[in-house]
Amino acid sequence: MTRLWSLTATEMAAHLRAGEVTSVALVESSLHRIEAREDAVQAWEWLDATHALEQAYRLDREDIRGPLHGVPVGIKDIIDTADMPTCYGSPIYDGHQPVADADCVRRVREAGGVILGKTVTTEFATFRPGKTRNPHDPDRTPGGSSSGTAAAVADGMVPLAFGSQTVGSVVRPASFCGVVGFKADFGRFDLTGVKPLASRLDSLGFFARSVRDVALFADAVSGKPDAGMIAVPNRPPRVALVRTAQWDQAESSSREAVEATAALLAESGAEIGEPDLPSEFADLPYIQNLIFTAGAVEALAGEWRDHRDRLSPQLRAVLEEGQAHGPAEIAKAEAAADRCRAFMDELFESYDFVLAPAAPGEAPIGLDRTGDPLFSRMWTLLHGPCLSLPGHRGESGMPVGVQLAGPRGGDDRLLAWSDWLAERLPAAEFPS
Repeated sequence: MTRLWSLTATEMAAHLRAGEVTSVALVESSLHRIEAREDAVQAWEWLDATHALEQAYRLDREDIRGPLHGVPVGIKDIIDTADMPTCYGSPIYDGHQPVADADCVRRVREAGGVILGKTVTTEFATFRPGKTRNPHDPDRTPGGSSSGTAAAVADGMVPLAFGSQTVGSVVRPASFCGVVGFKADFGRFDLTGVKPLASRLDSLGFFARSVRDVALFADAVSGKPDAGMIAVPNRPPRVALVRTAQWDQAESSSREAVEATAALLAESGAEIGEPDLPSEFADLPYIQNLIFTAGAVEALAGEWRDHRDRLSPQLRAVLEEGQAHGPAEIAKAEAAADRCRAFMDELFESYDFVLAPAAPGEAPIGLDRTGDPLFSRMWTLLHGPCLSLPGHRGESGMPVGVQLAGPRGGDDRLLAWSDWLAERLPAAEFPS
C-alpha cells in the first residue's frame, strides 16, 4: 500500500483495524511527507519524529483503544500538551511546557490517536501571522489563526488536526487551503487547556480532508461509541441562501462559488429560499468585533500587564480597541446578539442549513496578513456550528470554499447535510 499519507483518516482507521497497516507505517508515511514538504509549507511549530514513533510503537502492541487508534493527529499550538511545548504563537511563551493535556488532547489519546506535533498558530490566535505558507502557492497566506493546521491537512502531512475559532480561524483557512474546516457548536466541547481569547465566542475546530473524517474526529473527542456514523438524509435539503449584507465585499470567486453551489443544490432537488433577515443582522460583524476585542482584554490581561512590549502592534491595537468599550456598550451588543440568535432558532425550523460565503475569495498574495475574516464574524457570533466545504477554484486556480451554517445544538445535523452536499461537489485535491 503506497502513499499512506494520502489516505483519509477514516480509511487509515479501517485499514488498521483490519490488520492491513500499522500505526508505525502511518506515522512514518506522514513524517516522510513532512520531510519532503515542510521547508516549503512550514506548518509545524514542534515536531519530534522519535516521540511520534514511540507513541505508534506502543499502540501497535495494544488492543484497539478507540476510533482514532493509530491515526496521526496535529494539535494547534494554543492547545496544551503535557509532553510537548505549547507557545501560543508568542515569544512570551517560548519553551513553555504545560503540566497537563488539554481536555480535547486527553480525549484524542484515549481514542488511540497519535499526537504528531504542534501546528503553527498566529499570536494568541489573533492576527499576527506565523511562518506558514499556503501549500497551493507559497506566496499566499494559508489564513489564520489555524494556519499551520489548515496547511498541514491540505498538504497531506496529517489527516486530522485541531483548530479553534473566535472570529474566523477555522472557516477562513479551510477555504483558503481547500480542506474541510468545522467550527463546532459553541459550548459543545470542554475548552480546558485551550488558551482563551474571548470566552463568549471561543469554539473548538476540526480540520480534515472529508466531512466523514470530521465526524469521526469530533465524535471521538465527544466519546461517542459510534464515532463517524453519519445519518444519511432521506430527502433533499431545505436551504437558506444568505448572501449577507456584505455580499458586495466578496470577490467574484467567492460569489460564484456560492451561486454555483446553490444551483447544484437546486438541480439535486433542494428547496432554496432567501429569507429576509432583520436589519440588525447587517451590524453583526461590528457587534462580533466589539465582543471579541472586549473578551480579548479579559483573556490576555496578564500578558498586557506583564509583557506589553512583547505583544505585536496588531495585538496591542486589538486590546486598546477592546479597552475602549464600556460595560453598557458590551451589554447592548450582547443583547443584540441574543435577539439574532433567537431569530435563527426560528429560521432553522424551516431550513436545514444556511449556505453563505466562507471567505472574501482566494487566499491573498502576501504573508504579512491572514485575510479578512468578515464572512465568519456573523456565524461565529450566532454560536451555531459552521463548516467550510471545498470544491471550487478561483481565477488563479486557488481553492475557494463555501460556508454551511447550522442551528445551535445541531452539529450532527450540519455534518449530515454537509456530507450529502460534499458527495455532489468535486473532491479536494492535494497541491501539485
